[in-house]
Amino acid sequence: MDETQILEQKAIDAAIKFEWDLAIELNKKIIALEKKNVGAYLRAGFAYMQLKKFNEAKKYYKIALKIQSSNTVAKENLEKIKILGTRKTKKNITNNLNLDPNLFLEIPGKTRTFFLVNLGQKNILAQVNTGEEVYLKPKRKKIEIRTKDNDYIGSLPDDISKRLIFFLKVGSHYRCFLKEISLNKVVIFIREEKKGQKVNRFLSFPTNIQTNVANLVEEEEEESEDLAQDDIEKLADTLTVTNEEKEYLPYKTGGEDEEEE
Repeated sequence: MDETQILEQKAIDAAIKFEWDLAIELNKKIIALEKKNVGAYLRAGFAYMQLKKFNEAKKYYKIALKIQSSNTVAKENLEKIKILGTRKTKKNITNNLNLDPNLFLEIPGKTRTFFLVNLGQKNILAQVNTGEEVYLKPKRKKIEIRTKDNDYIGSLPDDISKRLIFFLKVGSHYRCFLKEISLNKVVIFIREEKKGQKVNRFLSFPTNIQTNVANLVEEEEEESEDLAQDDIEKLADTLTVTNEEKEYLPYKTGGEDEEEE
């Protein structure tokens, strides 16, 4: 491993630990050794953004673009800096979240990562951060993802929205965190905290059925525990909300006529 590779690993480790000043120092050392190391300019720009030193970040991203004009990371972060510098931003940006290293620990059937669809406005997406907790807001046929300030981030795909709406109605509870965030892509991590009694024997997040023969036995075991589409429809018919049940639901049920985002 040469000197540049050693410095790169140290720079990455510093960023993982949120040691932004050290990360900047290490990436500058890499640049001194390799003037056209695009990765070092991108990492330095990102570190400056976390310190809210947007002018410095802009300088490094622009150099990265001069070296590699098609670099989408540099382009997107320059756009984000521009957004954050306008009056549209609604809150102070807090990037130094103390992330639990086990936050995104995968537990089969109880956790799942999803790409959001119908993303929110860029000036909202620019203000949220990886590791930030967001919230499920069920609508009539979909589940929206919103911040604690009720800013719209995006929506879950229709299939998982339909599934989780039923799980939520019978008392299941979930926590949701931003796993990856950019102006054009949002990935969230959902973790089951509690499962309602009526769906106790079903997985919140079953593994997709694969055609690989080597997985058939395992899939048959999963299918026996999974909530099939017919089961979902039958369950929907049984979930008529009465006045007594309303306080049992983990969210308000009067949103059918609510305006869509």
